[in-house]
Amino acid sequence: MNTTSSKAIITVIGADAVGIIAKVSGKCSEFGVNILDITQKVFETTFAMIMLVETDGMKIKFSEFSDEMKKTGEELGVIIRATHEELFNVMHHV
Repeated sequence: MNTTSSKAIITVIGADAVGIIAKVSGKCSEFGVNILDITQKVFETTFAMIMLVETDGMKIKFSEFSDEMKKTGEELGVIIRATHEELFNVMHHV
C-alpha cells in the first residue's frame, strides 16, 4: 500500500494587503487542495508566504490549478507560483 501523497509548494510574494491568505487558502479549498503547512512574513510592506499542500484530492489538472493560482495573484497584485514538490526538489538538489 502506497502511503506517499502528492505534494506541491505554493509561493506568494508582493505588496502586503488584507485578505491574501484568505483568498489563496480559499482557492486551495475550492480545487480540493489540502494545506499541510504554511508560513508567512511581512517585511515592512512586502508579503511573503510559502505553503506546502497535498494535491491528491485535486479536482482539476495541476497545470490548470497553477494557472488559476497565477490568475488569483494577478487579481491580488502579488506573484503566486505553484510548483510540484518533485520539481521543486530537483531544482534545488545539489
